[in-house]
Amino acid sequence: MNMVRRRAGGRPTRDEAEALTRRLLDSARSAFARNGIANASMEEISADLGISKHTLYRRYQNKQMLLEAVVERDLIRFRKALAEAARRGENPLAALHNIAFSYFLFGTDREYSAFYLSVIAEAAISKQLGERLAAWSRAALEPIVETIVLAQAAGLLVRGDAVEMCNVLVDLLEGANSRVRLSLSERPDAAECHRLFESRWAIFQAAMKAGPLERRKTV
Repeated sequence: MNMVRRRAGGRPTRDEAEALTRRLLDSARSAFARNGIANASMEEISADLGISKHTLYRRYQNKQMLLEAVVERDLIRFRKALAEAARRGENPLAALHNIAFSYFLFGTDREYSAFYLSVIAEAAISKQLGERLAAWSRAALEPIVETIVLAQAAGLLVRGDAVEMCNVLVDLLEGANSRVRLSLSERPDAAECHRLFESRWAIFQAAMKAGPLERRKTV
């Protein structure tokens, strides 16, 4: 029989507290994705977890703080995945390819996408949420922009506004993500996902890859 060890006074251990935080954020994310930000309630989230509202409010004073915590955790995971993908590239363009594929794979997750699509929908009518979404997006896309700048410096991509080039790449990837999300299969087909990604990457390269003259300028 497993006994849960608690500190004196019945306080949870650090591991127990961290596990509860993970469950809280997972439950909140699901509720936001299922009902939208405006319609999800702190009461529903606490009930889903079988905890008191007091426990939830002690950690997060309101729904906005809870939403911030959910997004912050996702940002950390997202940027970590992109950084790991970049390290597998032998040059900045290969790193960008790997980062783009990692971005694409995140977008094929239906629950992940449902959550962010609900945030985007409500940001359209909420100035405050719209401003926060813009800040979150900039933070999420920084690794892509930075890698584009490195690829430009190496003569592998044309010179230009790196942020705008990032936006073009993201638009291509989001289109491919939509194709995957709208498919009828429960689990995305790996071969089809790879084909969709590579076709979009080829379009990006055709438009943005530096020619011989620009590559010589960097030598």
